[in-house]
Amino acid sequence: MPSTKEYTDFILEQLAELHEVTSLRMMGEYIVYYRGKVIGGVYDDRFLVKATPSARDKMPDAPLQKPYEGAKEMLLVDNVDNRDFLAELLRAMYDELPEPKKKVKK
Repeated sequence: MPSTKEYTDFILEQLAELHEVTSLRMMGEYIVYYRGKVIGGVYDDRFLVKATPSARDKMPDAPLQKPYEGAKEMLLVDNVDNRDFLAELLRAMYDELPEPKKKVKK
């Protein structure tokens, strides 16, 4: 079941304080970027983030879930109503995320 635009819009609105959050629709789901780095995404109307040490510290009881079959497990963010928490979470995770891959020019 692909994610709904309404749920994705809700998540993006909750993250609006950060100003540098973008999303990209891929195969009915949405990849979420913060300052150019992949932070996670919206999959089947669930907000999942990469399981970085900071994310695990901020959400020690968060279950690991696969966004889709064959993918790495990610942490389920269930506190999506708390904008301050979401902003703290993304800020804490940022330095632990890999730099975006450089595009090769042909």
